[in-house]
Amino acid sequence: MRIKLLHNLVEEMAGENTGRIVDILFGKRDVNEFLIAKKMELTINQVRNILYKLSAEGLVAFIRKKDKRKGWYIYYWTLKTEKCMVKLELSLVGKIDELNHVLRDRETKRFYICKPCGIEVGEEKALDHGFSCEECAEVYELSDNSGPIRDTKAKITRTKKNLALIQDELKTIREKKAKKRARANKKIEKQENERKALMKVARAAARKKVAEAKKKIVKGKIPAKKKVAVKKKAVKKIVKKTKKIVKKVAKKKTVTFVKKLKKKLSGRG
Repeated sequence: MRIKLLHNLVEEMAGENTGRIVDILFGKRDVNEFLIAKKMELTINQVRNILYKLSAEGLVAFIRKKDKRKGWYIYYWTLKTEKCMVKLELSLVGKIDELNHVLRDRETKRFYICKPCGIEVGEEKALDHGFSCEECAEVYELSDNSGPIRDTKAKITRTKKNLALIQDELKTIREKKAKKRARANKKIEKQENERKALMKVARAAARKKVAEAKKKIVKGKIPAKKKVAVKKKAVKKIVKKTKKIVKKVAKKKTVTFVKKLKKKLSGRG
């Protein structure tokens, strides 16, 4: 049923006999436009015109890829099912409003018919022409509203059923999307918690190493050469910071200042 309704929607948007495109795209992703043209027995330009109209309404999306051999771009199309359903829902709601308006007119107003021509007019128009048909001058007869009222009520009932079907479909699509989003959020949250736990372990390990190094230094377990290496590493960090501070000072003065600082920190100055 939803396929048939989507057929009607596409034909409203893109013209007669364009609904067949729904059969090709429904439930598939990135369908080659040349394949669509072949299945619809249309030229590639005719198919593109249909797809561009649907794209303007937000009912289809595309990606394009360059053909490595021929050098031109090929478009791959996907039907946006949820957008189609939303558009269809709005269309059906509009039709129900129109039918309700027709029903109110039939229940509250009188209509006249010219039987030879089969033309039906409202009371105002019939009055303007003196209750005579403007085509054949035959006198109008009062039309029986019971048949049109019955038909209009049947159309309203049928359209409401279709609307309920589309709304159920939309509800299912949205529930699936919500579940997918919830799973993705849960995965992200799990990864973040794992990252935090690893960072906590890493920090604890770093603190432990620092504490152990301090103990070794205090107890004199680090050899003299290693002490110098540690000191040099510290000097490099200080020099890096110092260079930033003395950026505005002349280059010659900066180098002299850093050299003096190195000597001082290494215990030679």
